[in-house]
Amino acid sequence: MSKEVDKKHITGGETDGGITSSYATNDGVKLKVPYSFMGSIYGEEEEQAVLAAMKQDTLTMGPKTAEFQDKFAKLCDVKHALAVSNCTTGMHVATQLFDIKKGDEVIVTPNTFIATSLVILKEGGIPVYADIDPRTYNIDPASVAKLITPKTKAIYVVHYGGLMVDMDPIMEIARKHNLYVLEDCAHAHTAEYKGRKAGSIGDVGVFSFHSLKNMTTCGEGGMITTNNDEFAKGIEMLRCMNLTHWKPEDHRWQFGNIACEKKSDLDYWLPSHFDVDDWNGHWGNNYRMNEIQAAVGCCQVDKAKMLTDKRREIGHKITAGLQDITGITPVFEPEECKHVFHLYTLCVEEEELGASRDEFMRVLYKEEGIQGILHYQPTYHFTGLKKMGYDQNQCPNANAFFYKRELNLPMHPKLTDDAIKTMVAGIRRAAEKVRR
Repeated sequence: MSKEVDKKHITGGETDGGITSSYATNDGVKLKVPYSFMGSIYGEEEEQAVLAAMKQDTLTMGPKTAEFQDKFAKLCDVKHALAVSNCTTGMHVATQLFDIKKGDEVIVTPNTFIATSLVILKEGGIPVYADIDPRTYNIDPASVAKLITPKTKAIYVVHYGGLMVDMDPIMEIARKHNLYVLEDCAHAHTAEYKGRKAGSIGDVGVFSFHSLKNMTTCGEGGMITTNNDEFAKGIEMLRCMNLTHWKPEDHRWQFGNIACEKKSDLDYWLPSHFDVDDWNGHWGNNYRMNEIQAAVGCCQVDKAKMLTDKRREIGHKITAGLQDITGITPVFEPEECKHVFHLYTLCVEEEELGASRDEFMRVLYKEEGIQGILHYQPTYHFTGLKKMGYDQNQCPNANAFFYKRELNLPMHPKLTDDAIKTMVAGIRRAAEKVRR
């Protein structure tokens, strides 16, 4: 590797993962509060857990994975939690569980990472985009209801930024039309809606442990939650190449000269160590989690309350500091919800501020040293979706949100009071500057 390439990777200006691994720009702007790519807190607990896991005989899907799954199920108040390699693969497994096939329609929000639609597209399904609520930025149940057709098979909701979707009307729609519901909980570890945890209301919930998330397992990782016993069996197979156990007790087996009626009559290696079968016509993949990630995950579950409390404290301090700034809308938190502030999304109201979001963001970044980023460009605006003929103006709230209103402030549990005060002061000054 050349010195130039070496430096590129060290600085983070350009990385192999692009936007999934760094927000560094290296453009000479002196930042007072940069956007951090580490969404959690690691300490000696995680370090010791990693070293201990490395000394095990098994390094994948072993005792730490089982422990992590058990802890996470309790954290989410669900019967089953099953670890996977990341949130995207978890949602792909769920899409196969729901038997989404070519031509099936799945209603989904456009205000999400591409992964939520990608897993539908991979199975030949058709993402159908419902607009968002302009106050919560979550999928609008009223918009969902208008999009139901005989081809609709599921609804995929995303708890954007750490605020849960209004789930009661979503579940009512699903029950009325016999639809599956997937909760994309990538932003919503320990979030609550009317006292119920994220990942416990829909048919399946899927969580992310990517570097940016409220809990992280060495940069990647995911978890599928469900209260459906049959789905849990399917998840176990589809995340691990459709492996299952031979069941000689169900048949009379003949192996060479050995005839038996039940498995107990066989040596442990007969007929072989595993069987392979389809799940409802679907074939899985290798979506396993390794033991080092799971060991870190166990520590992160132990810290979950502390991590959530820190984020909520920081989020509420920012909100308090942004009150009464004309043209600036802070985060909205409904009384029935527990917001976990994966993102802090500030909205610029152009007519009230007297300047555009981009003008405000430019001053905030270049003159005040506060690095904001944007989440998420409406999914149907990506080139691959444009080729499929999607109406580019179909969700006016989502379009206005991304292109005219929103920006995400630095938000992670290590933000200091000084950093929070710097951000709030910078936002106030930037608003005054662009207003003048």
